[in-house]
Amino acid sequence: MSDTLPIPRRIVVAAHPKIPEAVTEAAAICAYFEEHDLESIHGTFDDVDLRKRVRDSKFDLMVAVGGDGTMLRASHLCAPTGLPILGVNTGRLGFLIQVDRKEWRPSFDLLLKGEFWIENRMMLRAEHGRSGESLGNWHALNEAVVTRGPSVRPVRLSASVDGRLLSNYVADGLIAATPTGSTAYALAAGGPILPPELRNILLVPIAPHLSVDRAVVLSEGTTVSITLRGGDAVLSIDGQIPIGLAEGDVVDVRAGDYSARFVRFSDPGYFYRNLTTHMNQNPSIGFPR
Repeated sequence: MSDTLPIPRRIVVAAHPKIPEAVTEAAAICAYFEEHDLESIHGTFDDVDLRKRVRDSKFDLMVAVGGDGTMLRASHLCAPTGLPILGVNTGRLGFLIQVDRKEWRPSFDLLLKGEFWIENRMMLRAEHGRSGESLGNWHALNEAVVTRGPSVRPVRLSASVDGRLLSNYVADGLIAATPTGSTAYALAAGGPILPPELRNILLVPIAPHLSVDRAVVLSEGTTVSITLRGGDAVLSIDGQIPIGLAEGDVVDVRAGDYSARFVRFSDPGYFYRNLTTHMNQNPSIGFPR
């Protein structure tokens, strides 16, 4: 699903705090907007005042400078208020980002002409329950993962869809991913790639042992409940600090209450073109381009 917006007038530029190139580029981008008589500030995602002003809806657009991890941070911060995000890649892969640090000026010229569209990406809502009591809930752009903790032993899990048992697993874990997350951890675990406009949850087991070893794409609107039946396990939301689970704990995962909104310049077919660009080119391990 996509929509359009007026040309933004109040812009916040947020950089990954641990990428020096991102911080430098953020200052240059802010200067560009000021040259065009737009209200703009820049900082990092560690800036408490910047984050508060975003939550208070003081801006029309966030420019997130970094890599895919930066886009995850931006989504967690901006999605609750519907603030659109434009990513500039100074990181490595950039599956979620269309604009490279070397070409942002031409893209921003298009932005100021109104030649862009907004892509809405589904988020997940994961709730941690114990003995009928909710211990917390979180939103994820990529995935919610129930996985083994420090122990190298597999965990025993069961997954139910809308209250009906789907399968039992003995595995390293179980990934509940969005279509966006289908190109992240779920892809590494052998799952399929889903188009980003879908609103389906993807279930992918991690290293299952004598268990169902296939990914399952659930119908739109369903809720999946993952119960820890045995073993030492944690819950991880978009790779953030894990939350400890106890035997009998349940993690309910459904479509989120809001979506992440990304600024795009090319046609919707960009996603498939990017796949061929990124596959077999993981810069972390030096694959050739």
